[in-house]
Amino acid sequence: MLRDAIRALAEAKIAPHAAAVDEEARFPREALDALVAGDLHAVHVPESYGGAGADALATVIVIEEVARVCASSSLIPAVNKLGSLPVVLSGSEELKKKYLAPLAKGDAMFSYALSEPDAGSDAAGMKTKAVRDGDFYVLNGVKRWITNAGESEYYTVMAVTDPAKRSKGISAFVVEKSDEGVSFGAPERKLGIKGSPTREVYLDDVRIPADRMIGEEGTGFATAMKTLDHTRITIAAQALGIAQGALDYAKGYVRERKQFGKPIADFQGIQFMLADMAMKIEAARQLTYAAAAKSERVAAGGAERGLTFQGAAAKCFASDVAMEVTTDAVQLLGGYGYTRDYPVERMMRDAKITQIYEGTNQVQRIVMARNLP
Repeated sequence: MLRDAIRALAEAKIAPHAAAVDEEARFPREALDALVAGDLHAVHVPESYGGAGADALATVIVIEEVARVCASSSLIPAVNKLGSLPVVLSGSEELKKKYLAPLAKGDAMFSYALSEPDAGSDAAGMKTKAVRDGDFYVLNGVKRWITNAGESEYYTVMAVTDPAKRSKGISAFVVEKSDEGVSFGAPERKLGIKGSPTREVYLDDVRIPADRMIGEEGTGFATAMKTLDHTRITIAAQALGIAQGALDYAKGYVRERKQFGKPIADFQGIQFMLADMAMKIEAARQLTYAAAAKSERVAAGGAERGLTFQGAAAKCFASDVAMEVTTDAVQLLGGYGYTRDYPVERMMRDAKITQIYEGTNQVQRIVMARNLP
């Protein structure tokens, strides 16, 4: 029922704008409005804070179905979870009430600020600092590659509070867009997901109350890594949706396109391509859903053993599949596939980022190797 509902909404309210959102590189306001109206913009927020209280698998299905028609729009529910999950996992009750309730209502979005110009895969090498000053912290630094920056009201920001302790000297804070000293760089000019703004976030003497720290001082990096264990699965879901959208479109096309007097879908070479695409998508789906189930068990207090591996495996495999399937979809459409008149070239461009963000697939393999079951 959830899949049917979100697919109907996505096809009616989001898909018609997907090409224009990409072409104009503009934020998908229509998608945000539709998702908020359907209470699907941040389904992970617990009911106790006004949210839908959806489990990890339901959240994955929402993201998958939105990504099937528009990858940029799928980053609304995905990044709302990424940005707010540190608060859910480690925040005080006061912090949860203050920031999760507006998120659940659709009054604000939440972004995640970990990466920096010189701290990508080596996130522990960040330079952004937070210095205690009485009942406040003063933040200075630059965050890069921040999804939905400028659109989101709230940002989970990782900053160094004790430089001598490296990763154990990093703390997490909630920073608000309206805080004095917060500003944003120009949107990056990207290959894909053009409707989701990616910008630098500048923190210039940003003075925030000490009670906006998420968890205890020095626990920010651990919270960041724990968050990624859960949210990498949402990137797997996004990749899965992109791949499914490309396959669905290619299937329809090859049944209509005729060469040598018959639909090209009748040729065995085409059939084998479609079979391989569908097989790999289904394998990615099973891996992703299993990881989501594990994520939910861990969130409910179960043993964390295996989640790090499963989250990395799902993200890595599903994104590799998405890149392969979208490339094959372009091939199936021939010359038309290479034009912007058809959606598969957009899907191919969008798929590429899923192999890169929230940890490159090379990093995912390192993570898997260190956490072999």
